[in-house]
Amino acid sequence: MLDHTHDPKARSFVASANGHPDFPIQNLALGLFERNEDEGPGMGIAIGDMILDLEALLDQRLLEDEVAEAVDAARFLEGWADFLSEGPEIRNALRREVFALLQDGSSHRAEVGAALVPANDCTLYVPMRIGDYTDFYAGIQHATNVGKLMRPDNPLLPNYKYVPIGYHGRASSVVSSGTPVRRPKGQRKPATDPAPSFGPSRNLDYELELGIWIGGGNDLGEPIPIAEADQHIAGYCLLNDWSARDIQGWEYQPLGPFLAKSFCTTISPWIVTPQALAPFRAAQAARPEGDPKPMEYLWDRHDQAHGALDLALEVFLVTPGLREKGLPPHRLSAGHAGALYWTPAQLVAHHACGGCNLRAGDLLGTGTISTEAAPGSLLEITKGGREAIALASGETRRFLEDGDEIVMTARASRPGRASIGFGECRGTITPSA
Repeated sequence: MLDHTHDPKARSFVASANGHPDFPIQNLALGLFERNEDEGPGMGIAIGDMILDLEALLDQRLLEDEVAEAVDAARFLEGWADFLSEGPEIRNALRREVFALLQDGSSHRAEVGAALVPANDCTLYVPMRIGDYTDFYAGIQHATNVGKLMRPDNPLLPNYKYVPIGYHGRASSVVSSGTPVRRPKGQRKPATDPAPSFGPSRNLDYELELGIWIGGGNDLGEPIPIAEADQHIAGYCLLNDWSARDIQGWEYQPLGPFLAKSFCTTISPWIVTPQALAPFRAAQAARPEGDPKPMEYLWDRHDQAHGALDLALEVFLVTPGLREKGLPPHRLSAGHAGALYWTPAQLVAHHACGGCNLRAGDLLGTGTISTEAAPGSLLEITKGGREAIALASGETRRFLEDGDEIVMTARASRPGRASIGFGECRGTITPSA
């Protein structure tokens, strides 16, 4: 998977890309942007503080025939889904061509320069229309932490280590970073109340996850073999699975999350491709002694050796008090994607094992990523709201209040490699309707 596009010494003539924390030339993340409302959204590639407009490259005939045809066909649809459904080969071809066009010394510098747009002048959208959204529960430390709060004597239910747990979420309420998050309403019943009441959630929370974009699907009734599952993944993003804990606690038994989750899910707007992440693949963490080996339909030696991602993840809280006093964001968590109990390929293979047909543009959430030292939600950090967080502004938080903003970041870095990032995943809480 590694080639010249991963060369850590490679530089771009786009000055802001060189040493950029997220989008150097070794990344080339895919997105959907809009600079002028009259023109509508267009397909773009992140490079430093700029966005490369693919439609402008088409107009100047700077893309080779096969890639140009695929981009031309996809640009009239809703985002990247149609292009990514063509599979890894066309993705790789686009990466190589764009890399050559943006590289320092490019013979097309003038034409490519005319196709660059300042990212700060643009609105970024969900990069493709999401047909279906599924949220998994693959963070075992999160599952254990939450289980201890709910069932101290039996934190993990017996099925957890055998089957990737998930539920079908709501695709229509997935929004791009920066979209305000309105506090949801629903039924709540604290343990001390004799009956439930209806109103705004009092215990609003975030969940730190990775999003997995499906590029190519499977026919209805046809499973995806685990050895092929990775080829169906078109990219990754950050995902904040906002959670109304008080609504969730009352409604989730016996069928699981509903209104507590469906009101909003925020994602970072850039698709970071498997090609960009190739230098940062890692072995799946060994299971503790005594844990069952995954069943055959979930077991692949190559996936176990290379199927995890070496990603450092951080979550920050910005409150009205911190803003007013000019204080920096409060870091809530600094975790790692290696804490996931199941690989992305295992999640894909399990999703399709019963014959469910995945489609290009489908989005999977990994589940909350927590480590012992860095829980991925306020529910865990505050021990269910019992232990408040003290902030430098003098404020305290058990759960999120109106005006609070959550910011998530991800960074892939290794010695001898150019670091890449995902861009920010932001959301600010606004009052309920």
